[in-house]
Amino acid sequence: MAALSLRDARRVVVKIGSALLVDGGALRADWLAALADDLATLRAGGAEVVVVSSGSIALGRGVLGLSGAVLALEQSQAAAAVGQIGLARAYAEALQHHDLRAAQVLVTLEDTQDRRRYLNIRATLETLLGLGCVPIVNENDTVATDEIRYGDNDRLAAQIAVTIGADRLVLLSDVDGLYTANPQVDPSARRLDHVAAITPEVEAMAGDPVSGLSKGGMKTKLMAARIATAGGCAMVLGAGAGAHPLRALLDGAPCTWFAPQGDPQAARKRWIGAMKPRGMIRVDAGAARALGAGKSLLPAGVVAVSGAFGRGDPVAIEGPAGALGLGLVRYTAPEAAAIRGARSDRIAEILGYPGRAALIHRDDMVLRSGS
Repeated sequence: MAALSLRDARRVVVKIGSALLVDGGALRADWLAALADDLATLRAGGAEVVVVSSGSIALGRGVLGLSGAVLALEQSQAAAAVGQIGLARAYAEALQHHDLRAAQVLVTLEDTQDRRRYLNIRATLETLLGLGCVPIVNENDTVATDEIRYGDNDRLAAQIAVTIGADRLVLLSDVDGLYTANPQVDPSARRLDHVAAITPEVEAMAGDPVSGLSKGGMKTKLMAARIATAGGCAMVLGAGAGAHPLRALLDGAPCTWFAPQGDPQAARKRWIGAMKPRGMIRVDAGAARALGAGKSLLPAGVVAVSGAFGRGDPVAIEGPAGALGLGLVRYTAPEAAAIRGARSDRIAEILGYPGRAALIHRDDMVLRSGS
């Protein structure tokens, strides 16, 4: 297997921890400027980039003067509300120097577990990337309570990477990789350059968090690696405290690479293909040919709709000759029935509100062999 690298990346998710971005309640502006340089370098090399950034609570608590090792939930949410404004502005200004436009996207664990919201997140991020933006994603700390929280942005970053089909996930940390033991207490610990699979032996190497700002330790990073690699995304864990951390990785800095288990698109197709359909959409011969050529399913090609399904649910797709495949639908059953046979530019007129052009996007579809 060829050595893993950022140089051939097509779509990259970069996770930034609080301890890297905020020091003593103040933004590390010079570090962020250097990171923006690195992001611009990745973009110039042809990669699309999404940033998952911590730091809103750490920044907000500095502005509000909130002290103490642990904040109450309502204090954390207040700090996030204040800090998010400054964080978004800082990213926008840093990226603007490179003619890049930042976009803010706030999500919760519940959002990525609900198929309808999942599809909305995916569609929004895909659109932003298509428009040349750099989405800045963070957990929506102002509304998330414990039962709907990730609690750390390592796993959130991994979920975002899988959601958008990224081929590289970068976790910038206060360590330069995964060690056989905690290097701060065991001088004989050695760094692993490559992890082919996350075995129980690898999991046993994880230690506890050491930073006062970061909620994630090596355990959450291994959880993130498991999520990402299972979704076909390679993950790299490297040191982030110094200036130009991504450039350092591009130049071969010490790090640990976690190998993907397959490729992102194949992993996503397996996930969709394993679902049980909740309805059926029958298409005409022209639509069947278009699907076979890799196109999305538009309402114009639909001749019949059956079943009781909601947005994001899996539905079977049938053509004149029989079963074609399975896909995640972007409309409810009544909506799909109402717009069947109609051109996409008439959707708003028929439904009374704007909708997506495709009934089922090609990336949310699995076709039978030979279809």
